[in-house]
Amino acid sequence: MTATLFTLLLLAQALTPEVIEHTQAGVEAQKQGHLDQAVAEFRKVVELQPSGASGYASLGGAYFQQGNYELAIPALKKALELSPELLGAHQMLGVAMLVRGDAAGALPHLEKTHMPDVLGMAYLETGKLGNAIAALQAALNQRPNDPDLLYYFGQATALASKRAFDQIVEANAASARAHQVAGDRYFEQGQIREAGKEYFEVLRLAPRTAGAHIALGQTLAAAGNMPAAITEFKAETQLRPDSAEAFYRLGSAMLKQNQNQEALAALTRAETLNPDAPAILLALGETALATGDTARAEKSWTKLLEVQKQGDLATQAHFHLEALYRKAGKTADADRELKEYEKTKGAGKQ
Repeated sequence: MTATLFTLLLLAQALTPEVIEHTQAGVEAQKQGHLDQAVAEFRKVVELQPSGASGYASLGGAYFQQGNYELAIPALKKALELSPELLGAHQMLGVAMLVRGDAAGALPHLEKTHMPDVLGMAYLETGKLGNAIAALQAALNQRPNDPDLLYYFGQATALASKRAFDQIVEANAASARAHQVAGDRYFEQGQIREAGKEYFEVLRLAPRTAGAHIALGQTLAAAGNMPAAITEFKAETQLRPDSAEAFYRLGSAMLKQNQNQEALAALTRAETLNPDAPAILLALGETALATGDTARAEKSWTKLLEVQKQGDLATQAHFHLEALYRKAGKTADADRELKEYEKTKGAGKQ
């Protein structure tokens, strides 16, 4: 609650000179940061005028600023009982209740406000994941790099995904998609053998399931069976000839098998389908270098750094460029890339 809002409340009510005096003293104390004094003044106000919403709102606001939510909550509830349309009281009451763990109680008050960040947290805690995602996305539109918002948004989307996957299994545990969910979960847990069994079952039940060949190929690669992984990645490219990921996986696997020309063809196709994907550009540069095409390698890594200036892939691109320039005798360029490599590598450790 602000001093201006208090003034408007005062004008809207018939107050005695004594009440006005204590209210003004409380507002001034609050502005100066003397919250104990403000509490004392506003307590006097509610004693003198127990039917006035402004006194309880003022008292609740002072308690709120102190962080004394236990006492702020009843004062703000009383203010809203007397004047249900006090937006500031709804805001403070909602936040206070949320901080104390009563998200369900906070929600009706927060829904009256324009605070999508706090509202999203309340929706998340009450399990209203769709609403939480929408509110937190609105907050992120205003503050796109806020770590707290990104954390809660990640929580909400992860829980929503888990709920959707759980529903698949509950609806039909024998379906191809249910086996795919099980395979994904096994793979995340590092249980590669079990994941592979589930993906084989997916393809047995529904051979044209999008992504299943990629998933099985990844499990085979993780198990060290790269030739079999390549077979699966090829199958995915045949099933989905416009899938950049399928060609990226295929090319990356072929590079590890020293099938450099085939890898270059696959990764070139991947770049055509998704020209600005950093992972594709990194692998394409590595493959071009393996075939002796240093100009193309340089071009790919330089483009990567144009689309992604930070992160592990950018660090790797600087590393590769430094080595490339050093070998070519371009000392100044190599030194520049080394500095950028150290900078991005250090940033990644923070």
